[in-house]
Amino acid sequence: MSLAHGSLVYEGKAKRVFRTDHHDEFLVQFKDDVTAFNSKKHEKFETKGSLNCQISALIFKFLEDNGIPTHFIDLRNDCWMLVQKVEVIPIEIVIRNIAYGSLCKETPLEIGSELAHPLMDLYYKDDSLGDPLLTDARLDLLSLVSSSQKKKIRSLALEVNNFLKIFFTGIDLVLVDFKLEMGFNNRGELLVADEISPDTCRIWDAKSENCQDRILDKDRFRKDLGGMIEGYEEVLRRIKKSL
Repeated sequence: MSLAHGSLVYEGKAKRVFRTDHHDEFLVQFKDDVTAFNSKKHEKFETKGSLNCQISALIFKFLEDNGIPTHFIDLRNDCWMLVQKVEVIPIEIVIRNIAYGSLCKETPLEIGSELAHPLMDLYYKDDSLGDPLLTDARLDLLSLVSSSQKKKIRSLALEVNNFLKIFFTGIDLVLVDFKLEMGFNNRGELLVADEISPDTCRIWDAKSENCQDRILDKDRFRKDLGGMIEGYEEVLRRIKKSL
C-alpha cells in the first residue's frame, strides 16, 4: 500500500524520496531491489524493502532515545518512513569493528580478527568514481566539510557505533562493520540519515560458529549464499523482541 505524497525528489538503488505538504519533511519508500558491486548485480526480493524500513525505524528510534540525532520522524507503514529533509553530505562513513571485506584485501589483517579500536574510513559518494577512499588531505582538497564539521561527523559516527555494538551484543548479534550517511537539516543540525539495516551493515549471529551460516546481512546476496530474506527477518525478530 502506498501513501499520498508529492512529487518524486530522488530515486536511488534501494529507496525513493518524495515531497510532502511540509517543505522540511520527506516521505521515503523502501524498495525491494537489492544491488551489489556498484549495481552490477541486481535482483528484487519480496518484503526486502519492508524489512529494511522496519529495522531502520527501530534502530533510529533506539538512537534517538540515546541522544543521537537522526532524520527519522515516524514509520507510516511497513515500507514508508517520514523523515526530516536533510542536505546529505556526499561522504560514506564506514565504521569497522572486525576485519572483513575490503579491509582484508587491502591490509594483511586476517578475516574475522577483532580490531583493537573501531576503524573509521570515509569514502567519496560517487558511483561513477567507484566511491573512492578519502584521505584527510583529499577531504580538505574537495572542501566537502569544514574542519569542525569533520570532527562532529567522526564523533557522532563513533557514538552510533558504541550504542549499536552494545545493543546488538545484547541480542546475540555481532556488528562487524556498517555504513552511515549524514546530513544537515534546515536548522543546520547534523543528523544521521539514510538507513541502518542489513543492507548497510555486516551483522553476524553470535550464536553460530559457521562462517557462512552466521551471516545475516546483504553478504548472503553478494556471496550467493541464499536465505537473505530469512537473515533480515531474524535481525528484525531479535530487535523487536528486545525493544
